[in-house]
Amino acid sequence: MKSSLLAAVLLFSAFSGSIPVSAETEVGKAAYVCDYDSGKEVYAREARLHLPIASMCKIMTLLLSFEAADAGLLSYEEPITVSEHAAGMGGSQVFLDAGLCYPAGELIKTVAVCSANDSCVALAERLAGSEEAFVAKMNARARELGAEDTLFANCTGLPKEPQYSCARDVALMLRALLGHPAYYPYAAVWCEDFAHPDGRTTSITNTNKLTRRYTGCDGGKTGFTSEAGFCLAATAKRGETRIVSVVIGADSSEGRFDYTAELFDRAFAAYETKVVLGAGEVEATADVSGSRKKQIALFAEMPLKLFVKKGEVPAYEVVFETKKLRAPVSKGTEGGEAVLYEEGVEAARVPLLAGEEAPRLTYLEALHETARNWQ
Repeated sequence: MKSSLLAAVLLFSAFSGSIPVSAETEVGKAAYVCDYDSGKEVYAREARLHLPIASMCKIMTLLLSFEAADAGLLSYEEPITVSEHAAGMGGSQVFLDAGLCYPAGELIKTVAVCSANDSCVALAERLAGSEEAFVAKMNARARELGAEDTLFANCTGLPKEPQYSCARDVALMLRALLGHPAYYPYAAVWCEDFAHPDGRTTSITNTNKLTRRYTGCDGGKTGFTSEAGFCLAATAKRGETRIVSVVIGADSSEGRFDYTAELFDRAFAAYETKVVLGAGEVEATADVSGSRKKQIALFAEMPLKLFVKKGEVPAYEVVFETKKLRAPVSKGTEGGEAVLYEEGVEAARVPLLAGEEAPRLTYLEALHETARNWQ
């Protein structure tokens, strides 16, 4: 409900264009680059072409794992018993032993760091009862994200028909995963010994070499099969700008890393992010009933950001949609939303939270209030 509207308007030119990439430097069968916060596309080549994506499908496995943890359906310390089916996975693995228990968080780590197929299936079985049931959840979540050109057949990305995705959809999935702060410590692991319950250790090394090679790269997922070629979904952040890049079907491992670094360089050189409303900034008020305080200040829970081409700033408007609150109101209570409109189209919205308390009227205060209103 729009009970109060406050707008700040700045006029700029429209967002347009894409990063220049010459045909000579193009790598792989498809590529896609976008802004993390807004999802704005800055480069696309065969972005919706149906292709195998190998282990990049584990982005969805990780996403569902973190979502389950956030919902209280999975604890990172919880022991997960490994089945014969999970332990028997081929390809990249950490050689889990069937019948032994491993902490969920450690399994998640091996999926994020070294793309362990056995850990991936163990998590899938814990979260859905079977890999098949988990794949159904993967496909359902893909549809919720708007990944219209994706079909999963397993949770590992090992060859199995029919299954496919596209560069644009992989970017959608990675953006969703990057919204979970718990993901980043796992993605930051470079080399570590993974401990088994029986005392064995398996050395795990991050398959995403850009976390060491490229300034600001702090996440992503590699993939390779002979059918899919060398694939990489990655993210890098500089200042307020976070870029997401996806490359599918490169001819070499080094090629996917070098090309992604080039895409990052071009995106950071061409675009920037402007914070139009900072987190914690007080810009609006909400009316309160049942308290001596008739209005309370509201602050933005998260920043509102505008992703723009350097040298161009679109016409935008920030509108505050506030609620009428009833006491008692505690600090942090949601009192509305700040909505960013770009060129007249809604681009983003963030919650507005109460920056102060509004206690309920005491009995005597309520009597005085009633008498005053009566008069």
